[in-house]
Amino acid sequence: MIDIPVSEIIAKIKLQRGLSDAEIQEKIKEKLDQLGNLISEEGAAHIVANELGVELVKTSGDVKIKDAYPGMRGITVIGKVVRKFEVRAFAKEGRNGKVGSFMLADETAQMRVTLWNDQADLLGQLTDGDVVRIKNAYVKENRGNRELHLNTDSKLEIKPVGVTVSVPQRSERWEQTERAPRVRKHISELAGDEENVELLATVVQVYDPRFFDVCPKCGKRVIHSEGGSKCAEHGVVAPDTNYVVSAFLDDGTGNIRATFWKQQTQRLTKKTHGEMLQYQENPAAFEQVKADLLGNIVKAVGKCKKNETFDRVELTVNLIFSDVNPEEELSRLREESSAVIATLDAPAPVREAMSRVVAEPVTASKVVVEAEAAVWREDGRGSGRGAQKEGDDDEVKSNADEEVISLDDLEDLDEKL
Repeated sequence: MIDIPVSEIIAKIKLQRGLSDAEIQEKIKEKLDQLGNLISEEGAAHIVANELGVELVKTSGDVKIKDAYPGMRGITVIGKVVRKFEVRAFAKEGRNGKVGSFMLADETAQMRVTLWNDQADLLGQLTDGDVVRIKNAYVKENRGNRELHLNTDSKLEIKPVGVTVSVPQRSERWEQTERAPRVRKHISELAGDEENVELLATVVQVYDPRFFDVCPKCGKRVIHSEGGSKCAEHGVVAPDTNYVVSAFLDDGTGNIRATFWKQQTQRLTKKTHGEMLQYQENPAAFEQVKADLLGNIVKAVGKCKKNETFDRVELTVNLIFSDVNPEEELSRLREESSAVIATLDAPAPVREAMSRVVAEPVTASKVVVEAEAAVWREDGRGSGRGAQKEGDDDEVKSNADEEVISLDDLEDLDEKL
């Protein structure tokens, strides 16, 4: 079965049949009740869509990237190359091979395209911005992300005649399609190995931005010398300026240091790239930005990692929402928790007691967070007046995407070798 999230199945049913969310949810619930424990919610949604005659996936023609789901085979995708990765050689059980990949985007989303062995040599013919058509490919999931793979029957056409692709600026909707579903957690629950975790927290401290020069082609940090600015991959280049901002977030259960790279810094501060560059020449002007951010409640989505040097968990933010309605978010959290409690195999009095516990700490956490933010503002710890520069001497590096291809978990590796 093609792996389509339930939320997207509901959206397709709603669009094609004009039913409301409540009506669709009721039909799915009826199907679950009818089949008991013999089917998942996703399976029930598939059946409902099929009974209503809803087309969940395209069976012919080109497929948009947002509609390319794990399990689809023999599809054609057209997009623009937005980033290339290096080809890597590897050895597995005495056999040698090589693998390369690039990020492909259209107006709906982006995804990684993986090339094996001889096909990996095609990367040398690609340049960022090239339009490509990929025929007879298949989609699989790798570490929660979708990937487009080519087999021996697949074909990669570079710069097909008469084909154009418009790739918009990265938007919230576009970025959401690139990652697995978010998991909402409290800071106290984080162990340092979570991906795509979502936090609802308050900004309680902000550090000054750090600026550095990067290659305009690959985004990697450049080295300055007498011969100019040099990129390890592209040689001497006219560098672009990148930046990063760190801040502490607190949700009442704990606090965490969060890192915001270029695009997320712009979303957090609501400043354009040009406005951020002005703070490189006039750092004092950023004091007002920091003061304005303190006490703001934000929703941050990102990846956690344990910093062994400081013995703490830190968050790299992939997506930040600075205009959130705290009451709506907390209400949603209570509703989700209540739904889980209702399914527990426990006596009614126990579930009622748990529901009361769920409702109260949420409000209490908010009070604690707002009080702590007020303390930070009062004594100046977040305004730059004596703020400790903890970790500011950490080496700054560009936030280049990491190669995430898993060689040990590829069911078709033997075929490709």
